[in-house]
Amino acid sequence: MERIVPIGLIQMACGDRVEDNLRKAEELIREAAGRGARIICTQELFKTPYFCQSVDPGLYGLAETLDEENLTLRRLSTLAEDLSVVIIASLYEKRAAGLYHNTAVVFDADGAMLGKYRKMHIPDYPYYLEKFYFTPGDLGYRAFKTRYATVGVLICWDQWFPEAARLTAMKGAEIIFYPTAIGYAPGEKEKFGDALHDSWQIVQRGHAVANACFVAAIDRVGFEKNPEGKGGLDFWGRSFVADPLGTVIQEASDHSEEALVCPIDLGQVADTRDSLSTFFRDRRPDSYGGLLELFLDED
Repeated sequence: MERIVPIGLIQMACGDRVEDNLRKAEELIREAAGRGARIICTQELFKTPYFCQSVDPGLYGLAETLDEENLTLRRLSTLAEDLSVVIIASLYEKRAAGLYHNTAVVFDADGAMLGKYRKMHIPDYPYYLEKFYFTPGDLGYRAFKTRYATVGVLICWDQWFPEAARLTAMKGAEIIFYPTAIGYAPGEKEKFGDALHDSWQIVQRGHAVANACFVAAIDRVGFEKNPEGKGGLDFWGRSFVADPLGTVIQEASDHSEEALVCPIDLGQVADTRDSLSTFFRDRRPDSYGGLLELFLDED
């Protein structure tokens, strides 16, 4: 049975002024809602440039306490209620001094905050020095029952781990959203061509197939300099939506800001799981004990 729900992906370039980035995101959310989107997701850390390219303790000041007094949350809540849309937004959370998370918040279409997800997998390599800024999440993998669909949220580096997608789908997610910040570091485009981007898209399309759900990945766009003068990151853009068979049904530009709106038929999730992808039925959790180990040595 058809359940058509248009979703919106907010792909932006970010400048140094937090308020300007927030206003731009609000404008693009309004645009997406005006074009019919009912569930709208931002890119990762949409209020700021991707600051994890270098180590700077002063940047902890960008984090915000996500409580009922938080002005960003109030604005997003009001926007969700005014537009009758679900909003998923990626923010830098201050939990306590010295304890920070990369966090996504979910607002239902009445403005109520349904909860948050804290990024579980934290990378640490050149140009993505996130372990300095973020503590791994402690809320587990979650799905949120919104007015329009049951949605799951994972964040950027989480997208490379099939276990995260599986557990989110097992919680009931019909759509998994991946707010993201990823692109080419200096020399990577020349060395690898499109291979890095293609692997990023392919692995997420695989999550859609393996879990018979929709996947929506939202990347930022544009070039951001490394504050230490060592080149920078050229973000891919190309935010996309894949259906339960892994087909990319819509994709954004590689260079432009946009509110990508893509109607999806959530009826495909149940139909695919019933007819083609009986993966949940055929799982053998009794044989997966090794997944609880960090690595399986020969002995």
